[in-house]
Amino acid sequence: MPSHAESYGLFIGGKWIEPPQSRRFETVNPANRETVGSLVQGTTSDVDQAVTAAQQAFRGWKETPAPKRGEILLDVARLMKRSKEDLGRIVTREMGKVIGEALGEVQESIDFIEYMAGEGRRLFGETVPSELRSKFCLTVRQPKGVVVCISPWNFPTSIPNWKIAAALITGNTVVFKPASGTARCGAEVVKLYEAGGIPPGVLNLVTGSGSVVGNALIEDPRVRTVSFTGGVDTGRDVYVRGARGLKMVHLELGGKNPVILMDDADLPLALDGVLFGAFGTAGQRCTATSRLIVHDRVYDEFLGMLTDRLAQFPVGDPLDPRIAMGPVASADQEKKILEYIEIGKRDSRLRLGGHKLTGGSYDRGYFLEPTIFETKHGSRISKEEIFGPVLSVIRVPDYAEAVRVANDVEYGLSSAIYTRDVNRAFRAIDDLEAGITYINAPTIGAEVQLPFGGVKNTGNGGREAGSAAIEEFTEIKSVFVDFSSKLQRAQIDSETAA
Repeated sequence: MPSHAESYGLFIGGKWIEPPQSRRFETVNPANRETVGSLVQGTTSDVDQAVTAAQQAFRGWKETPAPKRGEILLDVARLMKRSKEDLGRIVTREMGKVIGEALGEVQESIDFIEYMAGEGRRLFGETVPSELRSKFCLTVRQPKGVVVCISPWNFPTSIPNWKIAAALITGNTVVFKPASGTARCGAEVVKLYEAGGIPPGVLNLVTGSGSVVGNALIEDPRVRTVSFTGGVDTGRDVYVRGARGLKMVHLELGGKNPVILMDDADLPLALDGVLFGAFGTAGQRCTATSRLIVHDRVYDEFLGMLTDRLAQFPVGDPLDPRIAMGPVASADQEKKILEYIEIGKRDSRLRLGGHKLTGGSYDRGYFLEPTIFETKHGSRISKEEIFGPVLSVIRVPDYAEAVRVANDVEYGLSSAIYTRDVNRAFRAIDDLEAGITYINAPTIGAEVQLPFGGVKNTGNGGREAGSAAIEEFTEIKSVFVDFSSKLQRAQIDSETAA
């Protein structure tokens, strides 16, 4: 894969096309503002063409045995392994995360595609006993049809693959719309599926704005399921638009994730975890550690350790493997984060950072200092999602107050506690209101074989990844096989059936 700016069309019906008189948009490297990719600004006509292609391809793909669909996914995974270094560099250049994280994201994509390929030999249903004689009861999974996958900019290869691979292995056809800011990564993912042998029309790509392309996809009556990852406000709009068509809408939204640090914690271990959780990907993860809730007995000691380490925390060119944090993803993200920092300065104590980095190569990109606020629970920065390298630190007197503070936000995605007390650790598993809980580890680091998702405003309760991933894209059919050779009526005459 080339590392320079590249032009892409739309991928519809197995062909890369550029509709006549189509407009284009560019994606930009947030470290230096250089152009990374040029892509087509899709229209409602393009959406109609893509959905039509997916609809026409559906029956043939549904009738392809699931293990055969899995073989195609394995070929895609093999191709992605060969392209891992190049694709990782494109992720870094287009999104801004440091190269080690970008390569890790591509590896996660590979792992998940391989995992879903294995599901092609499972796709479990149930067999249950009947209340009648000579009757067999079971369930089977069937695909939903045409599904829409809309992905965010912060994980521009792994989240698309979480959606696409799960949708494809279960027999659905897909129209994929990546976030515009990282649309080249989305196009590169689709190229790998094409090279892996995905049949024409089974996977389609339409790039462009959410207001045009996204809304048209969500509202198309031929689309049965929408899988969306992004912000809460946009997610609500997607949910309402989908509900008008009685579609299944799966949402993965925001987080305000806490790390609880108890007085018996392994502080050096916790320090490494908090640094990675709060400032990995410049805090631009839905699972990022945005709140550090610290027991009073270790508060001053740990905060001193944290500020000392951050004084040596290298921020810069994300392609340099020595760098710990790259830029934030865009000018809009930088503006939003700086506005939250100003809000924090008014009602909290700024302990470290709080500024845009300037001078030299910093002036060409969107670089911010890692920032720490000492604050009280209830401040805006302690409760609202910032999505940047800003950590709110909150002092608490005991475990009970730590859990109360952790749960008292509108989100519930990831959570963590550092403690040597096994009883307290298991209490936290039960007490923390979140879809994910880590013990003695940061709030980031999900593995593909476990379900991923959250509660409250983090989403609408479904899960991606793990074996639960197939539930998003399948319908359950109940099947009754009566081999009694006579009419039997369940419930009505079950007592007299012979």
